[in-house]
Amino acid sequence: MKKVTGIGGVFFKCDDPQGMNAWYSKNLGLPHGEYGVTFEWQHADDPSKQGSTSWCTFPQNTKYFDPSTKPFMINYRVENIVELVAELKKDNVTIVDEIAEYDYGKFVHVLDPEGNIIELWEPKDE
Repeated sequence: MKKVTGIGGVFFKCDDPQGMNAWYSKNLGLPHGEYGVTFEWQHADDPSKQGSTSWCTFPQNTKYFDPSTKPFMINYRVENIVELVAELKKDNVTIVDEIAEYDYGKFVHVLDPEGNIIELWEPKDE
């Protein structure tokens, strides 16, 4: 079973999210929107399929990364999140929450051995 298919996003905490967004926009040209920056791209093996990778700042006090105390979270794109979670459970990986489904895909959060929160995302209809 194919597991991770790519990076879905990079998220990090900072003292001044709006200031950081402005700095990255001015100095590196990142076009910041309501949900951060979205980099759109095409699949190498099928250019008719599009995908995206997100980059987003969060305030230091965000609860979105809980229970991790780390200042960052990486989102990995995956295939068949249901089967993957079943495999992870068999390997005693800490599953933080239940699989949630939205218009843009399915998500679940897990912890690595050092307590880093990882967001797994199965995109929908790319």
